Parts: sequence; structure tokens; C-alpha cells
Amino acid sequence: MHHFVDLFYPRLCLGCSRNLYAHEADICWTCLYRLPRTHWHGMADNPLERLFWGRMDVKAVTSLLYFTKSGVTQQLLHKLKYKGMQQVGIKLGNILGEELKGSERYAGLDLIIPVPLHPKKEHSRGYNQSMLIARGLAEALEVPTNGQLLVRPQFTETQTRKGRFERWENVSEAFVCPQPALLQNKKVLLVDDVLTTGATLEACGQVLQGAGAQLWMATLACALR
Repeated sequence: MHHFVDLFYPRLCLGCSRNLYAHEADICWTCLYRLPRTHWHGMADNPLERLFWGRMDVKAVTSLLYFTKSGVTQQLLHKLKYKGMQQVGIKLGNILGEELKGSERYAGLDLIIPVPLHPKKEHSRGYNQSMLIARGLAEALEVPTNGQLLVRPQFTETQTRKGRFERWENVSEAFVCPQPALLQNKKVLLVDDVLTTGATLEACGQVLQGAGAQLWMATLACALR
């Protein structure tokens, strides 16, 4: 039956756009093999965690993939953010979640919270890519996600081409927690698409910690400068 349907509605790889075989789902085996994974979810004091040393108390930080220009990670994220291919976020979030399931460092999480977009930007895009990643993670980890406990009432400029301090200055007061009582003593996984300088995650994390949450972080990709 699947083969007949595929003649009219071919299933294409989210990475390379070739036809998927019957045993493949969303991303072909070739692209899965090519994904430049960091494997940092099981490594204490990894480069991403060092980024936050002296800045805030984060229990663990990881990214699924390395980000390189013109690489497969950039291609997938471009499709997620600018081509409307929402399944990319869910699929990669699911892959990241399966990795975190095997790490004691991410055990016992209570809640997954995506980095929010300003309503104007989310309306323009049609969705929040970080929420899609959180959905994939939630499915794999069997942990609920909530996109209402961290909001972005302040519209900010794009972070692209900004330095570390400029990024922090741009987002330092952009986020708010409307119901802090719901986060008291909760083990929260904060989720975003790409970690570059850590400014956005730090700004969000400070709000969540101010509400009494314990903090973990995970992103699909990292592009440290």
C-alpha cells in the first residue's frame, strides 16, 4: 500500500530531497550517517558548558550537531526556519531526545520549555521552530512541553552578525515568565535551534531560574565563535 501511495505522494528526505525507501522515515540513512553529531550529552564540562561558567548555574548543556556553513546541518536548519518544513524540527528534536534518554545527566526532567519568538515574528513565520524541536524532544523523553511559561513581549533585532556583548544587550530584557509559581523547584530543559554565543539562552535561563527552576539546556546545533 505504501509503495502505491508513494507513486503519487513521494516521501522525500528532509536532508537531500531524494525518495525515501520503505524502511526510512523523514531523513534517509545516508543523511543520518552524515549528521555531524557532537556526542556532548554525556560529557561533563564540555565546550558548551564552559561557555556558561561564571555566568549562570546550568546543570548540563548540549547540542545535537555541529554547525558549519554549507554543511548538512545548515541545510536542515534553513529548511526548518525559512522553507516551512516543520517536520525537520520535530524529527531532529526526536533524535536529540533519543540521545538524551541514554544520559544520566538529563534524567528526571519535569518540563521542556522552548525559547519563544515575539508574536509578530511567530505570526510571520507561522510557527516557532524551537517549539517544534521541543515537541520532538517531548515525544522521545516522555516529558511535557509548555510554550506559555516563557514569553517574549519585547521585539528585538536579529542576532545575526552581532558580537557576544551586542547579542546579550539585544535580548537581556526580552523575556518574561507569566506564571513563576509553576516553575518553582522544577527541573526544566530549555530548548533552542542554534547556540552561538549563548546570549539568548542565558537571558531565558535567568528568567527561569528567577522563577525558581533548575536549568538544563539543549539545542539542535552549535556554532561557537
